[in-house]
Amino acid sequence: MAEIPEGLRELAASLFPGAALEAVEPLAADAAGGDAEKAIGYGEPLRVTVRLPDGPRRRFVFRTQRADAFGHDRRADRVEGALLSHELFNAIPAHVRALDVGVALAGGRFLSLAGTGEPYLVTDFAEGSLYAEDLRRLARGSAALPLDLARADALARYLAALHAEKLDDPVAWRRAVRDLVGHGEGIFGMVDGYPPAVPAAPPERLRAIEERCLAWRWRLRDRPARLARTHGDFHPFNIVFRPRGAGEDGSGFTLLDASRGGKGDPADDVVALAVNYPFFALDHPGGWRALGPLWRRFWGRYLAASGDATVLESAPPYLAWRALVLASPRFYPRLTASSRDALLGLAERALDAGRLDLDSPEALFQESGP
Repeated sequence: MAEIPEGLRELAASLFPGAALEAVEPLAADAAGGDAEKAIGYGEPLRVTVRLPDGPRRRFVFRTQRADAFGHDRRADRVEGALLSHELFNAIPAHVRALDVGVALAGGRFLSLAGTGEPYLVTDFAEGSLYAEDLRRLARGSAALPLDLARADALARYLAALHAEKLDDPVAWRRAVRDLVGHGEGIFGMVDGYPPAVPAAPPERLRAIEERCLAWRWRLRDRPARLARTHGDFHPFNIVFRPRGAGEDGSGFTLLDASRGGKGDPADDVVALAVNYPFFALDHPGGWRALGPLWRRFWGRYLAASGDATVLESAPPYLAWRALVLASPRFYPRLTASSRDALLGLAERALDAGRLDLDSPEALFQESGP
């Protein structure tokens, strides 16, 4: 009989009130054995036997999941898998029933999630203003102030320091590159979110961008040395600058909504922010007079602080991803067709060139005029 995990008796009693736990036995990952035996299992299932109050025995299987490289490397993945199994097993005819789903607590006890609804998250509230408000002001014709330059510098320094934490995790690297292309929040998901017949973004153009990015996945996947600590969603709506006063000079900020496991290519974060300098100016071309210098300043400060010139060689597919987000009418329905075309064109040129040319946005605004 296997060692009984702490709390398993309580779990059995909650499922079958009054029952006595009699036995706990490990189950093979694949009972077929021999050549058909699985090379990989998801945890170590246990067969649990209880005797019901009226005499008969009842067996159930207690399952846990093991981390692996197939989309289960994060604890959140394994929670997702357990919840999905609980919902799916009981919807399929002739399938074994799912009796409970939950998480392990400290000390070996269990917390049931059966019968619960949508998850929730509680965070602190960040006082201040979104960086997007600064970019809107500059796009509408305001001159860049010393504070605007200081904020761009602060963001570049922050990312350089964050990305200085390099990580040795080949599984996480492959996951980050795979998610860039194939995740529902990545390139495939963004493309699938476009309605049909979007001006300047017909299906054939989106497909061509997607196919270029798939080729880029093969360029990136064997560069695991680039893996670093990342924020994962570093855009102007996730950056809150704190108000001046009480020791704050206006360049201090708080971040929201870190994502994608916090591990990836630094290009993810740098491009997620930088692409917004031309984006906010596209429908206000005169705004590039203020936002253009911020684009150059941010990149210059980041490259100098990080020493990572190769970030420009990783940037194109991340630029394509962010351009697909910003050009999508689901997110920015008032973006004009000409601006959508310019934004996607910026990404297309970078994908074809094999690196991001920091002078490339200039042509967009030279053509548009003041």
